[in-house]
Amino acid sequence: MSAVLQAPAPGRGLPLEPRHPRRKGGPARRIAGYTVLIVAAALVLLPFYWMVMSSLKINSDVFTIPVRWLPDRVVWSNYLDIWQKSHLTTWLRNTFVLSLAITVLQVLTGSFAAYGFAKVRFPGRNALFLAYLGTIAVPWQSYMIPQFVLLSKLHLSNTLWSIIALQAFSAFGVFLMKQYYESIPDELIDAARIDGMSEYGIYRRIMLPLSVPALASLVLLTLVNTWNDYLGPLLYLRSPSLWTIQIGLKSFISQYNAEYALIMTGSVLSVLPIAVIFLAGQRYFVEGIATTGLKG
Repeated sequence: MSAVLQAPAPGRGLPLEPRHPRRKGGPARRIAGYTVLIVAAALVLLPFYWMVMSSLKINSDVFTIPVRWLPDRVVWSNYLDIWQKSHLTTWLRNTFVLSLAITVLQVLTGSFAAYGFAKVRFPGRNALFLAYLGTIAVPWQSYMIPQFVLLSKLHLSNTLWSIIALQAFSAFGVFLMKQYYESIPDELIDAARIDGMSEYGIYRRIMLPLSVPALASLVLLTLVNTWNDYLGPLLYLRSPSLWTIQIGLKSFISQYNAEYALIMTGSVLSVLPIAVIFLAGQRYFVEGIATTGLKG
């Protein structure tokens, strides 16, 4: 029996192109999502906006009912008066010195220790890392008094060195860098060892250049925490010449508790440097946080 070839009927037997399922909602869903994000961002930024606007008002206009979101008359002189009525230069200088020193030390010690835990094999490595990481769960208030007594006996109390010594090491920084180092292939490290490169050379010439996003994240986190630290400087820095911006503003509020506009001006000046630094490095911060938990 001869085979009879028949042309497929129109619309039948023809291969159909795969169709991508349409998302329900489409543009309306995206618009709703963006709207929610914009509203959430506005709610977060609203207190900062009010603080900046209040720093440009006179005292009687700061707390009014209803709230005045724009000053009737912009008072730029508040930013000059705060420098004349307080030791803002000293406070900012001390805060900058502490933030810079602690950030450099934490990045150095955290990245170097993380390299050892991630790429160097030695007995008890995992147990030691878990024990060190467990210190994050211990609240500082539980060993605050013994620590104060120890630093007092070392004659470090009431000096900037006390804050630097306390915060020069960070278990969180080690954890953050270790997670990123584990995403770097071990074959790269082994090849460098075969070529005769030392562990210090591998750390300096390979690991550090490849971990710029994670280092930027650690820098920003450490800088923000140190800049905003209040309890540590309050305990150890008793001389007014050693006060940081947070303690200085607290003393200024106690002295000028009715100067609301100046208080808001000082708050703006305390937030502005760290906000500028964070905005400048936010791209590296987001990249470092996004890739820290990934392993290759």
